[in-house]
Amino acid sequence: MPQEAMRRLFDGLVDHAGNVAPGKVYPDRWAPIIRNGEGGPELVKARWGMPSPRSVLKTERDPGITNIRNLGSPHWRRWLGREHRCLVPLTSFSEPLGKGRGFQWFAPANDSPIFFAGIETREWTSVRKVKDGETTDDLFAFLTSPPKAEVGAIHPKAMPVILTRPEEWDAWLNGIRAEELQRPLPDGALELINEPA
Repeated sequence: MPQEAMRRLFDGLVDHAGNVAPGKVYPDRWAPIIRNGEGGPELVKARWGMPSPRSVLKTERDPGITNIRNLGSPHWRRWLGREHRCLVPLTSFSEPLGKGRGFQWFAPANDSPIFFAGIETREWTSVRKVKDGETTDDLFAFLTSPPKAEVGAIHPKAMPVILTRPEEWDAWLNGIRAEELQRPLPDGALELINEPA
């Protein structure tokens, strides 16, 4: 989603993201998010991958967790409040087809702007890459839910929680219970597309 479009969608959006170049975003890379700032919504860049539970790490390196399913986990509960809410803008997303088979891409069936329901934490110190050593970063991930038809045919376990309407964006940022929006889009809301340009 173009940076200027995000500015138009949110009254009073403060842009701290610098230049947001269009293109694909991958885990452990920087991406734009809209989060709650001191005076209202702010656009920033954050690194994709929330901290992993210490119990699953085999070394000091933490590659991060890209999506969140179990909201009842003590690990995630600390980040479910309003102060850790964010929206992750997107125009399309992909799911893997299986080893060596590439990806299937999905986009909204209409041209409306959409966001993943995300959570974020700020100034987290960890070792993401051994060669870089410890870094302190703002991090984010997004919620998932059981899938519906289009995504479920490719990835039967989960799909991202996608918010399509301004009232959903506001409710998420303002602290609605996460479980109330942790649901899939209706069947037919997404279409399969070729890899986006």
